[in-house]
Amino acid sequence: MLDAFILILFMVLIGALIGGVTNSLAIKMLFRPYRAYYIGKFKVPFTPGLIPKRRGELAEQLGKMVVDHLITPESLQKKVMNDDFQRDVTHWLAEELQPVFTSDKTVNEWLDILQIPVSSDRLNEWLEEWVAVKMKDTKAAYTSKKLEEALPEKWQEKVEESIPKLVDFIANRAETYFTSPEGKMKVKIMIDDFLKERGMLGNMLGMFLGNTSVADKVQPEIVKFIKHEGTQEILFNLLTKEWSKLKQMQLNEFIDRLPEEDLIQSVQASLVKLVNIEGHLSKPLRTFLEPHKDSFFHKQLPRWVDRGTDLLSKKIPNLMEKMHLQHIVQEQVESFSVGRLEELVLGISRREFKMITYLGALLGGVIGIVQGVIALFIS
Repeated sequence: MLDAFILILFMVLIGALIGGVTNSLAIKMLFRPYRAYYIGKFKVPFTPGLIPKRRGELAEQLGKMVVDHLITPESLQKKVMNDDFQRDVTHWLAEELQPVFTSDKTVNEWLDILQIPVSSDRLNEWLEEWVAVKMKDTKAAYTSKKLEEALPEKWQEKVEESIPKLVDFIANRAETYFTSPEGKMKVKIMIDDFLKERGMLGNMLGMFLGNTSVADKVQPEIVKFIKHEGTQEILFNLLTKEWSKLKQMQLNEFIDRLPEEDLIQSVQASLVKLVNIEGHLSKPLRTFLEPHKDSFFHKQLPRWVDRGTDLLSKKIPNLMEKMHLQHIVQEQVESFSVGRLEELVLGISRREFKMITYLGALLGGVIGIVQGVIALFIS
């Protein structure tokens, strides 16, 4: 009986040892040896190991698995459009942009930090170039037109409505002038000059009436003439006729008389001074951003994130295609050494591989028991 027990125990131990060692060796042979060995011209069987031998196929299959099953366009789109993801992105952007809105750095300093090649001199040059181009284009566009075609109808109506007012203004100013001491003196001088030009007849008339009395008599008549409706009608018709002629004139008659370069330089200088680009660029950035801070962070930024993620979601399939993600994974795996691949696989499945070894030993032990029992019955 003791001999039978020892026999069965011996076979169990041998079976367990063979099963455990065999499974352990099989696991090792997945990775080892790392390279092929040769005896002369003949390659040693089972060298290299399975994974080193088929690393290219493994890399290709891993690339397909990642693209087809792990990182798919649908899974990325779902992640990007997730409310929690958008909220996290918005919160992260708000934290990153907060210092910008409270920064004491000037706009010029921020342009230097961001390496944007913009300066006040360059912007002023651009502004001057823009003014010159616009003025020359405007001149070319209006040169062949009449004043009537160039002026808006509302402006023309305003001018026509202003003619009666202008007539009244001229009449009132003329009346005020001729009733003033200066006007009276001017009338007296004109009468004196008139009488002198008439020679003896003028002297006789002056001696007969006296210069002062002539001026006093003429001056009220001049005022009456100015205030007369007929005079105002003549003046109205004259201004209306001149305005009609003016509307039919070609603009080039006016434009060609203007000193173009001087005019452009004058407008450029005035506009550069008015815009004051250097002054604005020398101010802290927060001067421009802080008034819009609350609106930006609570309204604009969430809206931009929503639109940005929506656009990104639509572009993900095309981006993944352009990135060739499968080739990236394949190239990355192929670049790994076999030792590193072994570490990666064992790091994930070391416990399972141990269980396979133990299972082999267990099965070997069970087979040993069966063999021992069979051996006892045969003997």
